Amino acid sequence: MKKTSTRLADGRELIYYDLRDDSVRDATDRRPLDRTVTTSEIRRDPLLGDSVAIASHRQGRTYHPPADECPLCPSAGDRLSEIPDSSYDVVVFENRFPSLAGDSGRCEVVCFTSDHSASFGELTEEQAGLVLEAWTDRTSELSHLPSVEQVFCFENRGAEIGVTLQHPHGQIYAYPFTTPRTALMLRSAATHKEMTGGENLFDAVLERELAGERVVLEGEHWVAFVPYAAHWPYEVHLYPKRRVPDLLGLDEGARTEFPKVYLELLRRFDRIFGEGEAPTPYIAAWHQAPFGSLEEFDGVVREDFALHLELFTIRRTSGKLKFLAGSESGMNVFINDVPPERAAERLREVASS
Repeated sequence: MKKTSTRLADGRELIYYDLRDDSVRDATDRRPLDRTVTTSEIRRDPLLGDSVAIASHRQGRTYHPPADECPLCPSAGDRLSEIPDSSYDVVVFENRFPSLAGDSGRCEVVCFTSDHSASFGELTEEQAGLVLEAWTDRTSELSHLPSVEQVFCFENRGAEIGVTLQHPHGQIYAYPFTTPRTALMLRSAATHKEMTGGENLFDAVLERELAGERVVLEGEHWVAFVPYAAHWPYEVHLYPKRRVPDLLGLDEGARTEFPKVYLELLRRFDRIFGEGEAPTPYIAAWHQAPFGSLEEFDGVVREDFALHLELFTIRRTSGKLKFLAGSESGMNVFINDVPPERAAERLREVASS
């Protein structure tokens, strides 16, 4: 992998990740852009104890542009985009309309390929491996920023999810706090550790799932399963078998095997609902340990957390979506119409040949 960092016309950082060591990235951003002005503000809810990002400047962000005006495609002739070069393998750049900025963190965009019509599941194993390297490198770099406590790499795929740019891409949010979902996991891990005399909760969950009926696919270094209490109609958790707190902790064996396992999982997702159905909308979310202090979590340390990816779709059956209505949105109590055992069975049925 070759990494080349440059600046866009408005001062934002852009980084090329190339498969070839001899790649030259010297194209300049020719757009007449003013420096980005953001209004991001973090406000804490005194009742729930969580945080909300107030970012009014995002109202003006790019919204469903035609394919020939996609800002994530390479620049070509007089059509200038966020990527100055005429081609790329993987690109990461600071979001022009960030939810988090400055003392409130940082938001980045990750372009998985220059092919506008592709998807992550259509990448080669080599390309997917390069994306993993980019995620890992950005996790490392962002973790050293004084305003950052947790790094979250994720992909939203599909208009049903709310994606406004159809080019295959994901995002990285670097939060200035530990997110509520991670805090819940850490508190559960702390309680379990105390009640069992030191047993790791993530290890216990993984051991139970490996012995059960909800495993979807398994390799030497990774296992994917539908969790016992899945919130979403089709939800899969992907764990490395050796517990590590973040992407930086993955060993060579896990890094090498990841593209094969993950690409197979994404391709199965696109076959859940049968031939002729539109590509499955999904969210793919990496859960990593925070880099800040864990003192509030009663004896839990970073190494107790288990890196894992959660992949889920909001489509519950052909042509129908799972909406977060009163119970889910009002009380955060999910109601799942698809039994996790049946979801796992279906994902095994659609294994590729």
